[in-house]
Amino acid sequence: MNALSIPTWIIHVSSVIEWIAAIWLVWRYAEVMGYPAWKTLSWGMLPALISAMCACTWHFFDNLPGLGWLVTLQAATTAIGNCTMMAAAWWIWRNAKLSP
Repeated sequence: MNALSIPTWIIHVSSVIEWIAAIWLVWRYAEVMGYPAWKTLSWGMLPALISAMCACTWHFFDNLPGLGWLVTLQAATTAIGNCTMMAAAWWIWRNAKLSP
């Protein structure tokens, strides 16, 4: 666990916590405002959360070479997350355009 300094660990962990909070807040916004299309953004944000958890896990184990597959998984889930959030944004836009 010595791969990162304490301030860097604080940033990594707080980013994961913030991302979880953002997913929950977007979901609540969809429920409270009655915009179900916004729930797709919450689902679309999950791959990026997985990516962040991969990074934290890899660093937790001191960047162990045997866990190098986590770096690949992180890259893949980042790319997938970018696409799913783009698709969710399009879905929200489409639904907003169609509603009266």
